[in-house]
Amino acid sequence: MSIKRRSKHISVFSMASMTDVIFLLLIFFMVVSTLVVPNAIKVNLPSSQSTATTQEPVARITIDAEGYYYISTESAPEVTMLPVEELEARLYEIGAAHDEEEDPYVVLYADKSVSYGEIVKVLNASATAGLRMILATEALQDNSTERDV
Repeated sequence: MSIKRRSKHISVFSMASMTDVIFLLLIFFMVVSTLVVPNAIKVNLPSSQSTATTQEPVARITIDAEGYYYISTESAPEVTMLPVEELEARLYEIGAAHDEEEDPYVVLYADKSVSYGEIVKVLNASATAGLRMILATEALQDNSTERDV
């Protein structure tokens, strides 16, 4: 009669390769998340020296170089194209929803090439809706070099 030997195989699962994969995924998502731009519409903003805002705007309106209007609000943060004819009604709805707020305002991102008449249309629509309008600008670049004598 033969005696069977039992050999116990201990299976070992190495976590080293799994942690490498997880680490690489973490790095990938960290890099990709920094590339996401909240306002993906390309607009060349004019320059200004003053840059002061105290609270978040209730809406953001963008006018690109081709004259298309886009809007995003607190309740609907995705950017949607909006015909200029519907702009005043949409701003009135936003203003009516924020009556209880201290001082609701809208930020206007207008390309440098947009005519002043188009900007005035948006300013008038926001004034009719009872909203304060702030024009978004880029920081002014100081190219002068001062030297001590």
